[in-house]
Amino acid sequence: MDVPPDFRAPPDLPAAGTTLPEPATGPDEAAPQPPAPSPDAITFEQIRERAYELWERNHRPEGFEIEFWLLAERELRKERDRRKGGEAPTAPRSDAQPT
Repeated sequence: MDVPPDFRAPPDLPAAGTTLPEPATGPDEAAPQPPAPSPDAITFEQIRERAYELWERNHRPEGFEIEFWLLAERELRKERDRRKGGEAPTAPRSDAQPT
């Protein structure tokens, strides 16, 4: 099974679940630390996996990698926003008066 190149992790990124080695710094040098990602941040890996699922569900068409990537990102953001906002689809009330 061949995976399209756009759904593979770039070669400069570590594989999922691995950690990068700490750079060697002296005691006087304080390396700036990137801000910790928020718990609801969407990762590159999550988008890649969703895009691959969408691509497979659509019978692996060629030339639509960007569209599937953007669709995956949009879906994940909507899911995150739904969870974050606690919004649940509201059903019509049964005691509502017809107009």
